[in-house]
Amino acid sequence: MDLHTLRSNHSDIMDCEVKDSTGLNDFQKLSNEFGVAIPKVGIERFRIPLKFKHDDGSIMSHDCEASMFVFCDAHKNGVNMSRFCAILQEESEISAIDNAFFKKILHRYRTDLRDSNTEELIPESFLKLDFKFPVKQKSLKSENWGWQYYNCSLEGRENRDGQVIMSMTVNFEYSSTCPCSLSMAKQYEKGFASGEITEGNGIATAHSQRSNATVTIDYNMEKPVSLIQLIEMLRIALPTETQSLVKRLDEQAFAILNGENPMFVEHSSRRISAVLNQEEAILDWKAKVEHFESLHSHNAVAYISK
Repeated sequence: MDLHTLRSNHSDIMDCEVKDSTGLNDFQKLSNEFGVAIPKVGIERFRIPLKFKHDDGSIMSHDCEASMFVFCDAHKNGVNMSRFCAILQEESEISAIDNAFFKKILHRYRTDLRDSNTEELIPESFLKLDFKFPVKQKSLKSENWGWQYYNCSLEGRENRDGQVIMSMTVNFEYSSTCPCSLSMAKQYEKGFASGEITEGNGIATAHSQRSNATVTIDYNMEKPVSLIQLIEMLRIALPTETQSLVKRLDEQAFAILNGENPMFVEHSSRRISAVLNQEEAILDWKAKVEHFESLHSHNAVAYISK
């Protein structure tokens, strides 16, 4: 069949022979004239509030954007998009988000998006949740705390064998002080103090900037890793995390931390590697590390993986 014929063929739409239970035309159940399978078809950016269980046992509701897909066989015309949303809403009313939730949703997509119960299970299903995850962050020195928000995602895929592969992504913000700039600033101060340099007032500061590490890990459902656990790993690797609520004591402590941990983007990415590679529960990982340079008008970026 050529494209001209397909463009000109309106009869199936105008006089659809397949009806649903209400008598309305069910165009989705017509046969597919192309005979081409689609690896992933579904919905992105479906907004929904979902309950998450935190490591301390508390349950909080977070606004999410859900992406939901299934494999579409070559003989299928399409999938029932509304079922994605209905299944997610039904299950989210019953339980909070955890690995068991993903497993149940993914399997229901493979079963409930079939046109009939006599069909084989859909080969693959996918679910991704994007959300902001709030965590209480204690101030560095003072007896204060604030909410630190992390852009996160949880993603699951169930294959034709019923195996579920899980991954999570965390965006981690931190401060990076340029080692080269710090070294030259101290060299200047030493030279000024000795009288070798007369330029300036004897004080020089290293340039530093807000930076971001986007880290994605794959993990085994039998040995799950929580968002809090991954965040704690990144705090070990990159101790200069941006702060939520600070007093003067905290600001000074942050300056000391930056002086103790000067980092090029190469240092940051290797620190992440050193920490994540020690975790047996992490099957695979990858990271994008980005320093939003205050000296330059461009960014310094590194990509690294297991």
